[in-house]
Amino acid sequence: MSTSTPHDSQIVAQFTRWARPFSELPIHAEAESMAQTLAACSVSKGMTVLDVACGPGIVACALAREGADVTGIDLTPAMINQARHRATDMNVSVDYHVGDARHLPFEANSFDRVVTRYSFHHMQEPATVLAEMVRVCRPGGRIIVIDATPAPECQKGYDQAEMLRDPSHTSALTLPQLLSLGAEAELSHVLTEQYRLESRLQDQVAPEDWSALKTMFAEDIASGRDSLGMGAWEAEDGIRFFFPISIVGWSKAVTE
Repeated sequence: MSTSTPHDSQIVAQFTRWARPFSELPIHAEAESMAQTLAACSVSKGMTVLDVACGPGIVACALAREGADVTGIDLTPAMINQARHRATDMNVSVDYHVGDARHLPFEANSFDRVVTRYSFHHMQEPATVLAEMVRVCRPGGRIIVIDATPAPECQKGYDQAEMLRDPSHTSALTLPQLLSLGAEAELSHVLTEQYRLESRLQDQVAPEDWSALKTMFAEDIASGRDSLGMGAWEAEDGIRFFFPISIVGWSKAVTE
């Protein structure tokens, strides 16, 4: 049984506000990172795939276009509305649900692939979410987590910046922390890929948070230390930075 928390309400409020702008940001469908995502998922026609915390359906629709039988689930109804519009526009079929990643409404061993992208840093209990992803994945299937993974020495600064930019942020796991979650879930590591996703700061922040966040980034740039772990710099069109992203894939053991 899913029980809503104050943090859940914060997520829904944040992503209801940002549903349309988030879905339209070009970086979320950027070609090279999407190609890496699809390669990590390694789907073939007819495979069953679950996209957890699917947001506006960018990954779900791309996987459906590859011929997979895709289901998407997200906590925020406004995001699911955007996802349904995307599926219609792309002429693909995706079965969308509003629901909680901590309590997936699917039977065990239901999916060949279970993927989530850019969501774990919103989770207060990422291990619980991963356990649910493992539960609904069939033995021999693949679980893929894609998210920002700051360097350990930058994790604190990264989280401070992200919490100011996005109040629904909890903490971005480092790559060693993410890999440890998979090991604790008794998954077999299949792959790790990394990429950096460039963004303009003013495209990623609410107007009321702009001044404080700009000051934080400007101080980091001036220091030359990159304590935020985002490699920020002053460009002609404003402050730009990178999200440090990792793709981690595991396989679920086949039981005797």
